[in-house]
Amino acid sequence: MPADDSPLPFVFCPRCGGRLVLRPRGGRERPTCGGCGHVLFRNPTAGVAVIVLDGDRVLLTQRARGEYAGAWDIPGGHVEWDEDIRETAVRELLEETGLEIELGEVFEAHSNFHDRDRQSVGVWFRGRVVGGTPAAADDAQDACFFPLSALPEALPEAIA
Repeated sequence: MPADDSPLPFVFCPRCGGRLVLRPRGGRERPTCGGCGHVLFRNPTAGVAVIVLDGDRVLLTQRARGEYAGAWDIPGGHVEWDEDIRETAVRELLEETGLEIELGEVFEAHSNFHDRDRQSVGVWFRGRVVGGTPAAADDAQDACFFPLSALPEALPEAIA
């Protein structure tokens, strides 16, 4: 798949295999199948993160791999198909940190454009630890609480 600035991110229709062409729809040029007329909409994925505070400390995970390996951020991940966004937040935090949480209210929601090929909509929740012991796993190489006054180097602000 070409980069986001390509006018046609795909060449063929996922329904019938016909060639895609750009046609106006909804105020934009959109990839449309010349055969069956299917319009290919490119939508962002949904991601979640959980802010866990313990007094004046915040729980952070250190990324284990990928472009941002070694960087610290708030634990979270992507919502899977047929998964409730709140269940995802609880699951991701447990997988990455070993901690069980009680999920609280939504803190913030943002569109994320730092990776033009994998755009997402992120929802940050508040959470409270109710069990477990911090132990990094899955996408995290470390998980621990840091004083708010002494945070480690995190991801660039556009990503966090």
